[in-house]
Order: sequence, then structure tokens, then C-alpha cells
Amino acid sequence: AQQPGTPLSDHEYHQFFKFLRISIQASTTCHLRELYGCKNSLIQRLDEYENHGVIPTGPICSELPGNPFFPNFCSFSLYRCIMKKYFLKV
Repeated sequence: AQQPGTPLSDHEYHQFFKFLRISIQASTTCHLRELYGCKNSLIQRLDEYENHGVIPTGPICSELPGNPFFPNFCSFSLYRCIMKKYFLKV
């Protein structure tokens, strides 16, 4: 274990920035979704990519306790963006 206040190791920095880049990419996708909506062709391609080629039809159930049901994938994705829970799965 590292001492508190010491810099991260090379491996730890790699992991830190890898996560940061992923979060920034997710945030950027959310901004595009908010600007252009779920019917935008780029957003639809990203949704298809996230779901192995098919955008799920509703309803959508998630791992989220208390809000497990969404009428469609678009509302589920918007919820993830608003709540900054980018990696919440269906």
C-alpha cells in the first residue's frame, strides 16, 4: 500500500487516466444525446454499439434499486446521463 500523499505508481496512473478518459467519453456522448436526442443517427449508432447491434425496445429494466423500469432505452440512457451513472447496466 502506498503512503497517503505520495504520487501514484506508473501502473496506478495508467488505470486512473484510463478511467478518466472513459468517463469523459461517456460525458461527451451524454452531451450529444441531450443536444440532438435519441433519434440522431450518431446517437443511434452508439446505442446499437452499446447493445451489440440492436437498440432494445421497451420496457427496460435496470440494476438500479428504486427505479428499475424505463419505458424505452432512450429514457434509460437519458436517466444515466442526468444522474451521471454512465455505466449503469440494463
